[in-house]
Amino acid sequence: MPSSTLKCAIAKVLKDEGYVADFSTAEEDGKPVLTVTLKYYDGKPVIEMIKRSSRPGLRLYKGKDELPSIQNGLGVAIISTSKGVMSDRQARAAGEGGEVLCVVS
Repeated sequence: MPSSTLKCAIAKVLKDEGYVADFSTAEEDGKPVLTVTLKYYDGKPVIEMIKRSSRPGLRLYKGKDELPSIQNGLGVAIISTSKGVMSDRQARAAGEGGEVLCVVS
């Protein structure tokens, strides 16, 4: 049984964007587990801040022209689109808007 598909998709975007070194899924005691290996640069973590944007009680949707740009492109917003979970840059390139799940810098 794989870990949450959404969590794995977010971990993949973070890996593709260079924020985490790797991730894997496994099953422990009959429960799915997602393991993320953090990435460091000069002894400091690459991720300085991660903030959840959408919550069950308050979904945050943005059109393709309204997607946030985090720290002038130095950070990334993770967007859930109709074509899957992707970074804000990928969503803009694909012409997709969607739910802003979180921002990372």
